[in-house]
Amino acid sequence: MKYQCPLLAVKDLEVSKQFYKEVLGLKVILDCGANVTLTGGVALQTIETWSEFLQKGQDEIRFCGNDTEICFEEDDFDGFIKKLEALGSITYVHPVFEHRWGQRVVRFYDPDGHIIEVGENMKLVCKRFLNSGMTVEETAQRMDVPIKYVKANAK
Repeated sequence: MKYQCPLLAVKDLEVSKQFYKEVLGLKVILDCGANVTLTGGVALQTIETWSEFLQKGQDEIRFCGNDTEICFEEDDFDGFIKKLEALGSITYVHPVFEHRWGQRVVRFYDPDGHIIEVGENMKLVCKRFLNSGMTVEETAQRMDVPIKYVKANAK
């Protein structure tokens, strides 16, 4: 068995394609009409065909459930946050905050209420802590990761 991708049912495929292109920089790599595969392995499916596949009515499909998310890591986290702010049309789940392990993240909704998480690249979190004067051991403890992980990402 081979894992393929997350598939998100959407109300308006064109609006969703534009959102993922503009906000996350994803590109369409395969367009089959009612199903589109984007770079990064995300697939979008029209609600009409999704409900047909499930053999459920469209009224049985729920959006904005706050029960799953798709996650991305960003090397230029501060630049990405500025981009979101400049767009002005983003609906946030929450503003930027730092998890207990030190990674800064932001979560927001796509046009259909799917949660998108964009976090600071974990390798850069390691480097940030090490550059602040923390030892490898202190960084590993702060991030709750093995020392081997910190050493591998310190390069």
